[in-house]
Amino acid sequence: MSLGLRVLIGLVAGLLAGIAISVSQNPSLFNLVSVIEPAGSLWVNALQMTVIPLVLSLLITAVTSTADVGVIGRIGAKAMLLFLTLLFAGATFAALVTPPLLAGLTIDPLTVASLRANAEGGVIESAKQVPNLAQWVINLIPVNPIKAAADGAMLPLSVFALVFGFAITRISDELRQTLTRFFEGIAEAMLVIVRWVLLLAPVGVFALVLPLATRMGVGAVGALAYYVVLASALYLIVTLLLYAVAVLFGRAPLGQFVRASAPAQAIAFSTSSSLASLPAMVEGMEKRLGLPHQITGFVLPLAVSVFRMAGPIRMTVGALFIARLYGIELNAAQVATVAVTAVFMSLGSVGLPSGAGFFVIVPVFLAVGLPVEGVGILLAVDTIPDTFNTVNNVTADMAAATIIARHSTSTSLSPIGGDSGAARLCEVPIEVGQTVLK
Repeated sequence: MSLGLRVLIGLVAGLLAGIAISVSQNPSLFNLVSVIEPAGSLWVNALQMTVIPLVLSLLITAVTSTADVGVIGRIGAKAMLLFLTLLFAGATFAALVTPPLLAGLTIDPLTVASLRANAEGGVIESAKQVPNLAQWVINLIPVNPIKAAADGAMLPLSVFALVFGFAITRISDELRQTLTRFFEGIAEAMLVIVRWVLLLAPVGVFALVLPLATRMGVGAVGALAYYVVLASALYLIVTLLLYAVAVLFGRAPLGQFVRASAPAQAIAFSTSSSLASLPAMVEGMEKRLGLPHQITGFVLPLAVSVFRMAGPIRMTVGALFIARLYGIELNAAQVATVAVTAVFMSLGSVGLPSGAGFFVIVPVFLAVGLPVEGVGILLAVDTIPDTFNTVNNVTADMAAATIIARHSTSTSLSPIGGDSGAARLCEVPIEVGQTVLK
């Protein structure tokens, strides 16, 4: 049974049991909920335990691995710059559009008070600490990275990790390889723990959703359904906007781009895997749009390796939904912190196993003091949005390849594997950290 199905079973069981207890108003059953609730907190603590070393090591190895890929030529630099631009554009769009859309979600004040009372007091209080713009900019550079890690200040810690990763690329090959392997080892060890935690995800989700449904009653179903529809709709809107990006900046005929991307999108929707869609992406871009294999054979595998367009959208929407659910008001600076942190976290999310990708949203919560319990709630209802998420990623990969092909000459990069198209491409491995994509 897949992780998504097991988590869905835990979600449904928690919702049904919680609603039944809420309707019954039986004191004994409410006491039983208070006994089960700590299991959810333990699961969240186990989740948090891996965050700092995992994110730090993933960001550092992402930078050092990208530097290795970047030596291939100017197309690599153009691709990375375009990826980063699209990530920030997606995060900005989500940060601007989500708050007014969430205004339509009405939650009973008594329910909000109950949720806040049962969240970690320190987390809620830290969300009230609102820095001004000048202080927000100053705080981007940590005075003490170790203290930043201890305090859960994820945005400055992410800045340090990126700077440290770039510094590693400037030292001797021997030392660079040693440090890269060291952080790859940390990441792999943390991922082992993550897999252990994911085995308990259905139990953790049940223990988190049960008290939520008990306090909210049937309203819990409505609130979670609102999030599912909102997240899925935003992914779909951004996907449609990417068509316009490909047409305006890649000069691709709209009809041809739609036909070229449709097969890969269908595979992405059915499998929730960008990697599984890669051969169809290459074939569509080459046969339907006539992109040179020198571009598709390099840019598309690179995009699948290091580019997650939907990542910042998913994290920003999720964080703002949990803030709304718990009645936490985030000001403009805090919303900006969420968006920027989400971009950095998406850079470090490559190569995570199924379900573990949601672990990188924890630093986004920590950056603005949101209750980490909310991550388990989002993970529980991610099955449907994840399909639209993957379609968005695949469409962004193909739009990026179209734009780079438009602004690059065919001689900028040597062909990968000759002219045999998608089948030959799948034989070319691209290594990102410890993850080899084939």
